[in-house]
Amino acid sequence: MVNLVFLVNSWLASFKQPGLCVAVAVLLHYFLLAAFTWMCLESVHMYLALVKVFNVYIPKYILKICIAGWGIPAIVIAIVLIINKDFYGNGALSKNKPFSSFCWIQENIVFYISVVAYFVLMFLMNIAVFITVLLQINSMKSKAQKRSKLWKW
Repeated sequence: MVNLVFLVNSWLASFKQPGLCVAVAVLLHYFLLAAFTWMCLESVHMYLALVKVFNVYIPKYILKICIAGWGIPAIVIAIVLIINKDFYGNGALSKNKPFSSFCWIQENIVFYISVVAYFVLMFLMNIAVFITVLLQINSMKSKAQKRSKLWKW
Protein backbone atom coordinates (compact mmCIF):
# COMPACT_ATOMS: atom_id res chain seq x y z
CA MET A 1 0.00 0.00 0.00
CA VAL A 2 2.86 2.40 0.70
CA ASN A 3 4.07 1.90 -2.87
CA LEU A 4 0.61 2.41 -4.34
CA VAL A 5 -0.06 5.58 -2.36
CA PHE A 6 3.41 6.87 -3.23
CA LEU A 7 2.85 6.28 -6.94
CA VAL A 8 -0.53 8.06 -7.08
CA ASN A 9 0.52 10.83 -4.69
CA SER A 10 1.65 13.45 -7.20
CA TRP A 11 -1.34 12.73 -9.45
CA LEU A 12 -3.75 13.25 -6.55
CA ALA A 13 -1.81 16.35 -5.46
CA SER A 14 -2.40 17.86 -8.90
CA PHE A 15 -6.12 18.21 -8.08
CA LYS A 16 -5.13 20.91 -5.54
CA GLN A 17 -7.72 19.79 -3.00
CA PRO A 18 -6.32 20.39 0.50
CA GLY A 19 -8.48 17.71 2.14
CA LEU A 20 -7.52 15.11 -0.44
CA CYS A 21 -3.87 16.02 -0.06
CA VAL A 22 -4.02 15.68 3.72
CA ALA A 23 -5.71 12.29 3.37
CA VAL A 24 -3.08 11.07 0.90
CA ALA A 25 -0.24 12.35 3.10
CA VAL A 26 -1.77 10.64 6.15
CA LEU A 27 -2.15 7.37 4.25
CA LEU A 28 1.41 7.54 2.96
CA HIS A 29 2.74 8.29 6.43
CA TYR A 30 0.63 5.54 8.01
CA PHE A 31 1.63 2.81 5.57
CA LEU A 32 5.29 3.80 5.79
CA LEU A 33 5.21 3.54 9.60
CA ALA A 34 3.28 0.28 9.34
CA ALA A 35 6.02 -1.16 7.11
CA PHE A 36 8.65 -0.19 9.69
CA THR A 37 6.56 -1.65 12.50
CA TRP A 38 6.01 -4.95 10.71
CA MET A 39 9.74 -5.14 10.03
CA CYS A 40 10.34 -4.86 13.77
CA LEU A 41 7.63 -7.40 14.59
CA GLU A 42 9.24 -9.87 12.19
CA SER A 43 12.46 -9.61 14.19
CA VAL A 44 10.53 -10.25 17.41
CA HIS A 45 8.98 -13.30 15.76
CA MET A 46 12.44 -14.47 14.67
CA TYR A 47 13.64 -14.07 18.27
CA LEU A 48 10.76 -16.15 19.58
CA ALA A 49 11.29 -18.83 16.94
CA LEU A 50 15.08 -19.15 17.24
CA VAL A 51 15.93 -18.18 20.83
CA LYS A 52 12.84 -18.91 22.90
CA VAL A 53 12.02 -22.08 21.00
CA PHE A 54 10.35 -24.12 23.71
CA ASN A 55 7.62 -23.21 26.18
CA VAL A 56 6.60 -20.08 24.30
CA TYR A 57 2.86 -19.84 24.17
CA ILE A 58 1.33 -16.43 23.77
CA PRO A 59 -2.47 -16.51 23.82
CA LYS A 60 -3.99 -14.87 20.75
CA TYR A 61 -0.50 -14.21 19.38
CA ILE A 62 -1.59 -13.27 15.85
CA LEU A 63 -4.24 -10.87 17.16
CA LYS A 64 -1.72 -9.15 19.42
CA ILE A 65 0.86 -8.87 16.65
CA CYS A 66 -1.75 -7.44 14.26
CA ILE A 67 -2.93 -4.92 16.83
CA ALA A 68 0.67 -3.80 17.35
CA GLY A 69 1.51 -3.82 13.64
CA TRP A 70 -1.45 -1.73 12.59
CA GLY A 71 -2.17 0.08 15.87
CA ILE A 72 1.16 1.64 16.80
CA PRO A 73 1.43 3.56 13.50
CA ALA A 74 -2.20 4.65 13.90
CA ILE A 75 -1.40 6.08 17.32
CA VAL A 76 1.53 8.07 15.90
CA ILE A 77 -0.64 9.42 13.08
CA ALA A 78 -3.43 10.28 15.52
CA ILE A 79 -1.00 12.22 17.70
CA VAL A 80 0.29 14.20 14.71
CA LEU A 81 -3.27 14.94 13.56
CA ILE A 82 -4.38 15.96 17.04
CA ILE A 83 -1.47 18.36 17.40
CA ASN A 84 -2.08 19.99 14.02
CA LYS A 85 -3.57 18.54 10.84
CA ASP A 86 -1.78 21.26 8.86
CA PHE A 87 1.47 19.35 9.35
CA TYR A 88 0.31 17.42 6.30
CA GLY A 89 -0.16 19.10 2.95
CA ASN A 90 1.10 19.89 -0.51
CA GLY A 91 4.63 21.26 -0.81
CA ALA A 92 3.75 23.17 -3.97
CA LEU A 93 0.99 25.12 -2.23
CA SER A 94 3.53 26.66 0.12
CA LYS A 95 5.34 29.76 -1.13
CA ASN A 96 8.69 28.65 0.29
CA LYS A 97 8.45 25.16 -1.29
CA PRO A 98 7.38 25.71 -4.91
CA PHE A 99 9.52 22.86 -6.28
CA SER A 100 7.14 19.92 -6.00
CA SER A 101 3.56 18.84 -6.00
CA PHE A 102 3.61 16.07 -3.45
CA CYS A 103 1.41 15.47 -0.42
CA TRP A 104 3.56 14.81 2.61
CA ILE A 105 4.62 16.14 6.01
CA GLN A 106 5.34 19.86 5.74
CA GLU A 107 7.18 20.47 9.02
CA ASN A 108 10.76 19.21 9.28
CA ILE A 109 10.62 18.59 13.03
CA VAL A 110 7.48 16.47 12.65
CA PHE A 111 9.17 14.51 9.86
CA TYR A 112 12.29 13.90 11.93
CA ILE A 113 10.34 12.78 15.00
CA SER A 114 7.54 10.77 13.40
CA VAL A 115 9.48 9.16 10.53
CA VAL A 116 13.24 9.29 11.06
CA ALA A 117 13.23 8.72 14.84
CA TYR A 118 10.57 6.01 14.45
CA PHE A 119 12.69 4.24 11.82
CA VAL A 120 15.85 4.53 13.93
CA LEU A 121 14.03 3.04 16.92
CA MET A 122 12.72 0.12 14.86
CA PHE A 123 16.13 -0.38 13.22
CA LEU A 124 17.96 -0.43 16.57
CA MET A 125 15.47 -2.97 17.90
CA ASN A 126 16.07 -5.10 14.80
CA ILE A 127 19.84 -4.89 15.27
CA ALA A 128 19.53 -5.87 18.94
CA VAL A 129 17.36 -8.88 18.13
CA PHE A 130 19.61 -9.86 15.24
CA ILE A 131 22.71 -9.79 17.45
CA THR A 132 20.88 -11.78 20.14
CA VAL A 133 19.82 -14.42 17.61
CA LEU A 134 23.35 -14.62 16.15
CA LEU A 135 24.85 -15.07 19.62
CA GLN A 136 22.31 -17.77 20.42
CA ILE A 137 23.00 -19.63 17.18
CA ASN A 138 26.76 -19.35 17.75
CA SER A 139 26.33 -20.66 21.30
CA MET A 140 24.30 -23.62 20.07
CA LYS A 141 26.89 -24.34 17.38
CA SER A 142 29.79 -24.32 19.85
CA LYS A 143 27.87 -26.60 22.24
CA ALA A 144 27.18 -29.02 19.40
CA GLN A 145 30.87 -29.04 18.44
CA LYS A 146 31.88 -29.77 22.04
CA ARG A 147 29.39 -32.65 22.19
CA SER A 148 30.67 -34.12 18.95
CA LYS A 149 34.26 -34.02 20.30
CA LEU A 150 33.14 -35.86 23.43
CA TRP A 151 31.47 -38.59 21.39
CA LYS A 152 34.64 -39.16 19.37
CA TRP A 153 36.56 -40.24 22.52
